[in-house]
Amino acid sequence: MMTYDAYKSFGIDAAVVDYGEKKLNELKDTFGRFDALCEHNQLKVIAAMQKNKVSAECFAGTTGYGYNDLGRETLESVYADIFRTESALVRPQITCGTHALALALMSNLRPGDEIFSPVGRPYDTLEEVIGIRPSKGSLAEYGITYGQADLLSDESFDYDAIRRGINERTRLITIQRSRGYATRKTLSVKEIGELISFVKKIKPDVLVMVDNCYGEFTEMTEPSECGADMVVGSLIKNPGGGLAPLGGYIAGRSECIEQAAYRLNAPGLGKEVGASLEVLRSFYQGLFLAPSVVNASLKGAVFAAKLYGDLGFYVSPKAKQERHDIIQSIAFHSPEGLKAFCEGIQAAAPVDAHVTPIPWDMPGYDDPVIMAAGAFISGASIELSADGPMREPYAAYFQGGLTWQHAKLGILLSLQKLVNADLVKLSDL
Repeated sequence: MMTYDAYKSFGIDAAVVDYGEKKLNELKDTFGRFDALCEHNQLKVIAAMQKNKVSAECFAGTTGYGYNDLGRETLESVYADIFRTESALVRPQITCGTHALALALMSNLRPGDEIFSPVGRPYDTLEEVIGIRPSKGSLAEYGITYGQADLLSDESFDYDAIRRGINERTRLITIQRSRGYATRKTLSVKEIGELISFVKKIKPDVLVMVDNCYGEFTEMTEPSECGADMVVGSLIKNPGGGLAPLGGYIAGRSECIEQAAYRLNAPGLGKEVGASLEVLRSFYQGLFLAPSVVNASLKGAVFAAKLYGDLGFYVSPKAKQERHDIIQSIAFHSPEGLKAFCEGIQAAAPVDAHVTPIPWDMPGYDDPVIMAAGAFISGASIELSADGPMREPYAAYFQGGLTWQHAKLGILLSLQKLVNADLVKLSDL
């Protein structure tokens, strides 16, 4: 039974709570589908761990060179099995998702090669890696060029433009699964598979890299199961389950992973070095919990879509649409709305709830960004968080939630902040 007093202690009006409960009752079937997905992916993770004989010895860390690191080598085999790939590189030395993507690109491209994106402009931080926005050490400085084909107005692939864009110098196709700070939809594994099949028919030897950030465990299969040569992600997002304190992964063809390992460490050293220190237990346990954490995040995302969509805000995806990542976009079309939403998410945090998020010039971004992230792991966007660039349409990109109950609190509190700012009227609820 709903206890209004518990929510009242966070400053949430009974009308906001009642509105949330009304919308929640309309999502029972959707939540049931998420639970079935979670069960499938949980069994997949356990099966991979059992196959590779994960043991207590795998949790012991190494120092120095990290030679003969049983836990590190076993974990990479587990990842390879989960993603159905030949090999994987899973390391704390990979600092973030952008680093993992840069590593995959820089290790598998050479001067004179060209990168091609068939899904439009990549995520902001990758622009400097590629050199779309000039930056020191970019791929452009090494003579690696870039081309792209934008999506059509209906967000489908422009196959004619893709065919024209791929040429004899095209070495790697980069596909961003999630929307990033764009308004386009997130791509399904099925759509990615169809796109990969198309580009491979044009140029069979082209490499395909999928930026898998925010997408892991949101479907029953991964892009690596439909032809991707590499899938890349961050451990402080979905696969880390909220416990991994840092790290990233690349899973894919053995040759691609070997190149990445040489670039991460040094030619001749590759995967043989790289101490795991004391993080392996968190990597394993976080991976074990990841399907359940992603389930909580998906429930939070669809709840936010339902609440705000029914109030007339533009949400993407809509509550009843299929989901292929954990991100929910909500457009407020005013800086005040975006700020109020982020203030509500921050106020629900177990860490730094007393802090008010303000826009700032984050490294790698072209516009000031506001970010709400009261997290146990700094920057961990699998934890309840929201962010957005201070530009039209002033959209919040909401994601994460280690538990569904925390996600629910954050969403209700964000709505309360908009009510307090007179951006939503109680009579609308």
